[in-house]
Amino acid sequence: MKRKLPASGRASFLALPVVLLTFGLAGCGGGEHAAAVTAAPPVPVQMAVAVQKDMPRLIDSIGNVQSLRTVAIKSQVDGIIAQIHFREGDEVKAGDVLVSLDRRPFENGLSIARADLANARAEADQAAKDADRYTHLDQKEAISKEQLAQVQTKAETSRAQVQAKEAAVANAELQLSYAEIHAPIAGRTGQLLLHEGALVKANDVNQSIVTLNQLAPVSVAFAVPEDTLGAIRAALAAGGVTVAVSQSEAGLARTEGKLEFVDNAVDVSTGTVTLKAIFPNADHALWPGQFVHTESEVGIDRGAVVIPTSAIPPGTTGSPVFVVQHDHSVDLRPVKILRTVGDSALITEGVKGGETVVTDGQLRLVPGTKVEARTIAGVAAAQPGTATP
Repeated sequence: MKRKLPASGRASFLALPVVLLTFGLAGCGGGEHAAAVTAAPPVPVQMAVAVQKDMPRLIDSIGNVQSLRTVAIKSQVDGIIAQIHFREGDEVKAGDVLVSLDRRPFENGLSIARADLANARAEADQAAKDADRYTHLDQKEAISKEQLAQVQTKAETSRAQVQAKEAAVANAELQLSYAEIHAPIAGRTGQLLLHEGALVKANDVNQSIVTLNQLAPVSVAFAVPEDTLGAIRAALAAGGVTVAVSQSEAGLARTEGKLEFVDNAVDVSTGTVTLKAIFPNADHALWPGQFVHTESEVGIDRGAVVIPTSAIPPGTTGSPVFVVQHDHSVDLRPVKILRTVGDSALITEGVKGGETVVTDGQLRLVPGTKVEARTIAGVAAAQPGTATP
């Protein structure tokens, strides 16, 4: 006698082959499915190519432009300003007349001195004639020796008076020449502080007429840390130090400066040494008082391998860098950094010129990870083994 299964039992029994079939089909395709799951897509990163080139050794600082020569124009005599021969801000040459004083007092003084000289010469001529006459009389024993001595003394005194009056005339002529004030150097005039009709005093310590600054050439003074003094002195001994200045706001850049001065002591309060570089400044781009960024070149590292500093993750030990292989997988390598210059790092070990390094996206990488180049705004993606221009 056959036993009939319940309806629920028949349903379970019929479903069993379906379940087994499902597991069987799954078992047949399991390898391909696992491979699909484990094959992760490449990680997008930013890359750069290590470049081998000569890199200058630079010392950065902030400098101040200074005029090589600054002259406060003053009068050497008391007088009244009669005429100004320049305008504020004019370029003048050495020897140009800047200011004229009222000449009349000095011309009168010269006339008096010349009259005194003429009188002294007349007296000297007469005294010389008297001395000659008394000498002949003395030879005939017609006068006493005392009379001859008195006449000869008067002749000598008269000659001395002539020399004194000649000096007085020369001084009066010099005073008259001071009535015209000339530019002692070539430069640019500043603000005019006194005008026509003003009374000037000789060498007035409290007041000048104008200040004259030399603009070509000019110097740039800057301070560097005392631990760089050795490199600077060595570079000077080897042929000199080139100094470049720049100011990004004004679009200023000059590279022709030569270091000419090293202070003879270290400032103990700041631990720095003051230096000065000379620039031709023919176009007057550098202005006295202006602050500029300075770079002093004290040497060159030949054939250095250079990578962006962004390729070196901050706060890491051993300075590891991810290097992209030709199969687009990454290799983690420790590198030795010689020094950094702005956004570039000079590498002595770990990376060779022409190799590609990861500069962005390192946090998602482990050795062996596949990567692909991506771009950011305005930056082209580098490809492994291809140097960027």
